[in-house]
Amino acid sequence: MNKGDLLMRKFSVALLALILAACTTLDPYSGEKKTSNAAKGAGVGAIAGAVVGAATSSKNDRKKGVLTGAVAGAALGGGVGVYMDNQEKALRDRLVGSGVQVRRDGDNIQLIMPGNITFATNRSDIRSDFHPVLDSVAEVLAEFKKTRIKVSGHTDNTGGADLNQRLSEDRAASVKNYLIGRGVASGRVNSIGYSYRYPIASNSTASGREANRRVELELEPIE
Repeated sequence: MNKGDLLMRKFSVALLALILAACTTLDPYSGEKKTSNAAKGAGVGAIAGAVVGAATSSKNDRKKGVLTGAVAGAALGGGVGVYMDNQEKALRDRLVGSGVQVRRDGDNIQLIMPGNITFATNRSDIRSDFHPVLDSVAEVLAEFKKTRIKVSGHTDNTGGADLNQRLSEDRAASVKNYLIGRGVASGRVNSIGYSYRYPIASNSTASGREANRRVELELEPIE
């Protein structure tokens, strides 16, 4: 390994460690240390940028090329992550105590809305006492315009397949239409019903069936 390659490796490792350490916070919900997705993206981008910078620089400008590439890569890699981190925080702040779960998977955010707080039994019109919660969600989604929203309806396996399919579609559509009516652009939102095809708990117990009756919102960044 030549000196240039060794320099690039040491610099990349040091920069990655610095970014991850700087962006590690205490999650108020779990009490665990958490590194933001923005930091992870920035770290990967910095290393990729450093590699490109080293490869495209002359021997005399190797140090400068590594640094310039790393900075540019970090900015690019962390951009989407920063945006989704901010959106996630806004949603968590608004939804504390609402019963809606907020989950993060990479650059995607998932909101899980239990059916028992969203709809009356076998109904697809949204309960009036849940309107303030959806209003809060809509406000955040209207502010963060660079995300697509997929609304999916899910049921338990009680009753016929046709009934459950229709109910899951109607509930998803109700949430979609509510969000649009509160200022979320219609082109960003689509809805789909999955009936009981994707359970998250066992349908053999009452608590499991209750968990399976839900509406989910999946938010993904628009590239």
